[in-house]
Amino acid sequence: MILNTDKALKVAEFLLQVKAVKLQPNLPFTWASGWNSPIYCDNRVTLSYPAIRTFIRQLYSEAVIEQFGKPDVIAGVATGGIAQGALVAQELGLPFIYVRSTAKGHGMGNQIEGHYEKGQKVVVIEDLISTGGSSLKAIEALREVGLDVRGLVATFTYGFNVAEEQFRQHACKFVTLTNYDYLIEEALKEEYITEKDLISLREWKENPSEWKK
Repeated sequence: MILNTDKALKVAEFLLQVKAVKLQPNLPFTWASGWNSPIYCDNRVTLSYPAIRTFIRQLYSEAVIEQFGKPDVIAGVATGGIAQGALVAQELGLPFIYVRSTAKGHGMGNQIEGHYEKGQKVVVIEDLISTGGSSLKAIEALREVGLDVRGLVATFTYGFNVAEEQFRQHACKFVTLTNYDYLIEEALKEEYITEKDLISLREWKENPSEWKK
């Protein structure tokens, strides 16, 4: 779910402007999964630009309150969601915790870092949703310790059906500031890509595992 079309296009514009997202349909990237991809996304780049960082932080904060109400704590997903989550917690005057992909193998062996109490309402902050797997692992880790996960907010989603289905199965609502469709719309408008590129980019989204295999 996208909260606002104009703001979604603005976030997409910023991601393209600072090269947090790169589109290369003719020279694809290879993901860890082995998929060929015309897009590479690293939203952490936005943290280096104060005006953009502020804009995104404020949108995250608005999304948290509008969609889920004010929680007791904000949780970031390691690693991309940690910085954004801390910024949102600061904006809203809330405690912050973060969730590792797995428990530490030393020290206290924590998977969740920071102070929390059972029963507290939590909104999760993530930077990127692809299949949704890593986000949902974090959500389940929070639930396992008795936290009430109200939902998740991310900067960007590719919009894969598998992610939508996984979040439904885990009974967790999520919203994003922008998505793949808005991104390629903005990229065409700003002439980062051509109409021919647009066809290839849409084909990838429909069948990413087989695209240019």
